[in-house]
Amino acid sequence: MENYTYNSPMLQLEALNVSKASLYPIFLLFLFSYLFLMVANVSIAVLILIDKNLHQPMYLLFCNLPLNDILGNSILMPRLLIDMMKPSSELFISYYECVVQAFATHMFGTTSLTVLMIMAFDRYVAISNPLRYAAIMTNTMMMKLIASAWGVALVLVGILLGLTIRLNRCRTLIGSPYCDNASLFKLSCESVFMNNVYGLTFTVVLFTCSIGSMVITYTKITVVCLTSNSKSLNSKALKTCSTHLVVFLIMMFSAMSNITLHRFPQFTDYRKLSRILFHIVPGSLNPIIYGVQSKEIRIFLTKFFDSKKVLPSL
Repeated sequence: MENYTYNSPMLQLEALNVSKASLYPIFLLFLFSYLFLMVANVSIAVLILIDKNLHQPMYLLFCNLPLNDILGNSILMPRLLIDMMKPSSELFISYYECVVQAFATHMFGTTSLTVLMIMAFDRYVAISNPLRYAAIMTNTMMMKLIASAWGVALVLVGILLGLTIRLNRCRTLIGSPYCDNASLFKLSCESVFMNNVYGLTFTVVLFTCSIGSMVITYTKITVVCLTSNSKSLNSKALKTCSTHLVVFLIMMFSAMSNITLHRFPQFTDYRKLSRILFHIVPGSLNPIIYGVQSKEIRIFLTKFFDSKKVLPSL
């Protein structure tokens, strides 16, 4: 007969299955990826805030992605890196810390998609109504869009975790290097039917809305470009929309890989790795893609480094 420990305040995490020879290379890879991610995203966020030329709706909306990457990875990665250096028998985490980690994980993924959706709306207005763009994308409109992106994610994830927190726990093993909603409600011996139904509905609605909004937006933008004889408009649409689309596809690929591997228990080790890469890859690539593609950001960085070269000679 299986022994149960009900509502234990401490949980045990499952370590990454890596050999001793590859442990340190993987640790260093994750460490430098995290450091690069933090430096790049903080730099982009600060750059957008201090440079008045970047105080445009597109960049102010995009600034939410670096902020989301910083918050999501700051809660997950330091703890994960510390745990990698511990033996598997010492990987314990408090239940409340586990809930916070799960909340941060799901907020990160959900907010990334909702922010990309409002950025798609901004690109549609800029391409289809360039003359009325300033009148439509006012400060009030931007605040409403930003509040809706974070607010919708907060409500959806809040309900998701609320349904899990209500359950009594009879197990203590988290089958992952970090906590998420699925690993938490699997600790319960009660019925998790509502959790599965809401989790599936949550995923389907979020992905349907995000993919649907992208398809509708880019279809309309394509129609505008095809019916327009303006080369400058088409060039602007190609530059700004391609950047946004690449970021969206990276996020969707990372999320879909994670969800797909979750359905195949035989790929447990790959699933653990994909969960970590889900945080690292989009957060590392977003500032690179926008930094390389954005003319305004390139100009600012060029002036900044040129000024640094001049200083020693003064």
